[in-house]
Amino acid sequence: MEKPTIAGNSPQMEGLEIGKTYAWCSCGKSSSQPWCNGLHKGTEFKPNVFKVEKSKTAAMCMCKQSSNPPYCDGSHSKL
Repeated sequence: MEKPTIAGNSPQMEGLEIGKTYAWCSCGKSSSQPWCNGLHKGTEFKPNVFKVEKSKTAAMCMCKQSSNPPYCDGSHSKL
């Protein structure tokens, strides 16, 4: 099993809009973190595609180790 590239050592705060579809990068290779840009192609990784039910600001996982992707759960503090 491949391990994701750590894209950052702290979460990235992002404003998420109700009804909009997002694709969170799970491989860590995207140049548009925390969002997917397709660089996972040819790997076992797939983006985490989601919609939010309410507009909010969220802490997006950048270390790619969260047990609650795409959101940060503090896993970066254990790296």
